[in-house]
Amino acid sequence: MGSYLNPGSKRFRESLNSQIYVDKTGLIEKTNKVLNTEQKFVCVSRPRRFGKSMAADMLAAYYDCGENTEELFAGLKISRAETYREYLNGYDVIKVNMQQFLSLTNDIDEMLSLLQKRVLSELKRKYPEYADTMYLVFAMNDIYANTGRPFVILIDEWDCLFREYQQDFEVQKKYLDFLRLWLKDQDYVALAYMTGILPIKKYGSHSALNMFTEYSMTDPGSMAEYFGFTENEVRNLCIKYEMNFEETKAWYDGYKMSAYHKDGNIVYSMYSPKSVVEAMLRHKYGTYWNQTETYEALKVYIRMNFDGLKDSIVRMLANDKIYINTGTFSNDMTTFQTRDDVLTLLVHLGYLTYDSRTETVTIPNKEVSMEYINAVRTLDWHEVIDSVEASRKLLEN
Repeated sequence: MGSYLNPGSKRFRESLNSQIYVDKTGLIEKTNKVLNTEQKFVCVSRPRRFGKSMAADMLAAYYDCGENTEELFAGLKISRAETYREYLNGYDVIKVNMQQFLSLTNDIDEMLSLLQKRVLSELKRKYPEYADTMYLVFAMNDIYANTGRPFVILIDEWDCLFREYQQDFEVQKKYLDFLRLWLKDQDYVALAYMTGILPIKKYGSHSALNMFTEYSMTDPGSMAEYFGFTENEVRNLCIKYEMNFEETKAWYDGYKMSAYHKDGNIVYSMYSPKSVVEAMLRHKYGTYWNQTETYEALKVYIRMNFDGLKDSIVRMLANDKIYINTGTFSNDMTTFQTRDDVLTLLVHLGYLTYDSRTETVTIPNKEVSMEYINAVRTLDWHEVIDSVEASRKLLEN
């Protein structure tokens, strides 16, 4: 077992041993279907604390060939799937958290060098006869050529560099070029699975990572139910912990996720899992998700009064819906041309929810609404609070 190569099941075991665990192993059946296909590149973007890292830990525990984890998944949903045993513990897994390498280094070159050095050192321990090179791509090619076993590559916090180097487009491009070289058109990739907050960065009409299928807050697709808690999952938790479901719904519900299927469309009402878990365990409603991001972060964006942004926020605080065009968003935190670009970013950060059926955004719930109130109270928006009340009364008439 290594830190990056075949990291084992420890973290997923911790999730299973927690007081509250909600079974999301159905995600594995989805990734099994795309293994070793042209659809093997998967990128999932969700706000903080929506279960992205837990899902990556779960995938590592399932695919890791360095450990027999059959007992871990016994009784879980995936154990009833046809593909369960076919791929269980069948791959070398490389799992990296990009935030770790970003935090330990001072620039992009040092970051990418450290990542390759650490992963290479573990590959050389397992495959000393094949990984005799200083280049990660060549080592993985040689290992695959000699063993015939491709890799499952899991990348958590893939977008952290875009949040750290928001204005440095050269650094961003160098990072994307590295990922493209590492992943695209490489026979050693059985599955490349990335998670982060932001979708993949666009550069004009071209994307360096255009081989990925993306599942985002604006287009969650078949991944809708696997990140966050569904309404039925929350209802069952409320019964178990003797909490009022309607009040829980008012506090933490509101993220509308549309999954389109040939047999009919399903609209999931997803809940912030961090907040629901805290409320159940503490037996008290509060702003738990927001404690992972201070309201200062939100202020930065609502201060950008593009194209009637202030009026839009006032209307949403009064429970109104706002039509937006999400198509112009560049998938970064700085390239804003219109109000809609800022609002789309707020969707990806979890401060708004997007309904693809009506192409509208709203503030999802009481918890997030309180975050807006805190933010605007400290801005030079003296009329906002009064306007909220006036707008709410107008909408009720």
